[in-house]
Amino acid sequence: MKKYFILFGLLIITFLGYSNSIKDLIKSVGGQKENPKDNVLIIFDSTKVDVKESGLSYSDIHVLYKVINNNGAKKLNVLKFGYDPLSANVEIKSVIIYRSNGIEENINIKDIMDYPAPARSIYWGAREKMINIGRLNLGDAIEIKLSRKGFTYALLQDDDDRFIPPMRGHFYDIVDFWNEDRILTKFYQVTVSKNKFLQYKFFNGEINSSLQYIGEKAIYAFTKSNVVPFVTENRMVGVSDVAPKLLLTTSPDWEAKSVWFYKVNEDFGSFKASKEIKDKVNEILKGAKNEMDSVGKLTHWVADEIRYSGISMGKGEGYTLHTGDMTFTDRCGVCKDKAGMLVTMLRAAGFKSYAAMTMAGSRIENIPADYFNHSVTVVKLKSGKYELLDPTWVPFVRELWSSAEQQQNYLMGLPEGADLGETPISAPENHYVKINGNSEIAVDGTIIGEITITAEGQSDAAFRSMFVRNFKNKWKDIIEQEMLRLHPNAQIINYDFGYPYNYNEPIKITISYKIDKYCLLTDNEMLFTPISANIFKNNQSQLLFDLNLTERKYGFRDRCTKLIDINETVKLPMYKDVLHKPDNVSNDGTGASVNGGYIINGNILKFNLKAKYKKRMYEPEDWNSFKEAVLAQNKYAEEKIILKVK
Repeated sequence: MKKYFILFGLLIITFLGYSNSIKDLIKSVGGQKENPKDNVLIIFDSTKVDVKESGLSYSDIHVLYKVINNNGAKKLNVLKFGYDPLSANVEIKSVIIYRSNGIEENINIKDIMDYPAPARSIYWGAREKMINIGRLNLGDAIEIKLSRKGFTYALLQDDDDRFIPPMRGHFYDIVDFWNEDRILTKFYQVTVSKNKFLQYKFFNGEINSSLQYIGEKAIYAFTKSNVVPFVTENRMVGVSDVAPKLLLTTSPDWEAKSVWFYKVNEDFGSFKASKEIKDKVNEILKGAKNEMDSVGKLTHWVADEIRYSGISMGKGEGYTLHTGDMTFTDRCGVCKDKAGMLVTMLRAAGFKSYAAMTMAGSRIENIPADYFNHSVTVVKLKSGKYELLDPTWVPFVRELWSSAEQQQNYLMGLPEGADLGETPISAPENHYVKINGNSEIAVDGTIIGEITITAEGQSDAAFRSMFVRNFKNKWKDIIEQEMLRLHPNAQIINYDFGYPYNYNEPIKITISYKIDKYCLLTDNEMLFTPISANIFKNNQSQLLFDLNLTERKYGFRDRCTKLIDINETVKLPMYKDVLHKPDNVSNDGTGASVNGGYIINGNILKFNLKAKYKKRMYEPEDWNSFKEAVLAQNKYAEEKIILKVK
């Protein structure tokens, strides 16, 4: 502890501008011997934010890195800082290399590269500034000073106004107090008018904080020592859900955010319907049977016909949704454009509909800062109930709101305002996979049979996607490849999977097959597993988990709740005895339940397995029962039945 008090004292001196203490600070932290687990040591990471009355913020960032080993030298060879020129600006002030031999080198600021950031699907003009540090040796250190103006989302304003946050006059920030490299001291300070009510909260740990008033300003300071690298787990919840973080906002509550989001899009005219849009709506709704059928037809049209692709289209990026007319003409956009297109079409059809914000992949804490990374649609039904719709996540899916978004927070943009909501758990029975088979095994080990797979909800989406996300001339190959995965001798006698673009009923796949020498034969034994236990395993996300973890520190997540219901009847050849069959299983826990096994009566074998996966977002204590259910499925897929045949 004494070491970190010394470091913090040196750090304060550094912040006050006494640069001659930097070398002492670099030397005091030691090298490989003192830091054997580190590649890079971040000696300090300091951010000071000055918030103006408009909400415009200026940040001064000061970071000191030290190379501990060769991996660290490679990692610090190039440093990158990303920004969006529509809403922020980054200026590198100085870069100094402190060599371990005592020499100081100043990087020429003019040599810093500024180039378009790599992008996929969304091309909004994000950029990166890259510093070529060059060759580093053990013990070398890098000191960087940079300034940032603005925020992280683009909106509508021009000139310097574009750096003002969407909610003019308000400030928010989400500060991660974790890193993949160890930070000896992390410091964050924000200066705001004392008339602005700044609420903040630190999550998943403890932090030192202080508040002082100087004139009309309030200065909030936060410090954390020895920020250790965050170690992730396979399939864990979003890191931001469990890692240390600081949230700050001047927004009073979620209702204010909701009203603002509603108003900013209404003022922009995002949802005005042109004659062409109204004509298309009338065309789509021909033959609609009822209220939800109309909602469904419009949702599926937007989901399937508006391609997900984001390009910079001028005014209307960020929180403001492009006009329905623009999206309808371009037939492309990102989530907010698809959501806005659906709002426009629903309103043209006479519905009350609004845009909403959500956070895909992470929890939203109950502090009205800015977590949102995804936009969706809500429609108010005749009953008064608000129904969530997501045209981005349901292309070629029977659902209107993807159940892959269960246990997810959202905020509707309503004229009267709304509080933060959370989507409920969808029952596993809504997302079933039912596998039913009948087969017969000949004395030579050949198996002939028929198997039918039906699926609903997100399980339906997993199977349907094999077809709708591939060219039609590949559809037959998908069935053949799955059967050949089961056995190289597999022959398809007949198959049927209906019309995958028909959303009116769950997908159904039927395969008649013959597999020569399917069973493993010895001089007096026959070994096999049922086809139903092995088929389409890659379409069941729970079977893709790494089960080596004995326990979990953090929560974990699957694609969706689901029910796996497998039944197969196998007619056996003449045999003398059952030498081995896997034991029956029965387990019920907070995360999952599983029951099943074999019944052999004469030459008829019946296999049944029912596994119920109860959540999308799981707690650590759910792991054991979840794991037991997956292990049971794997057991019947891998462990052989052994018959004595001679």
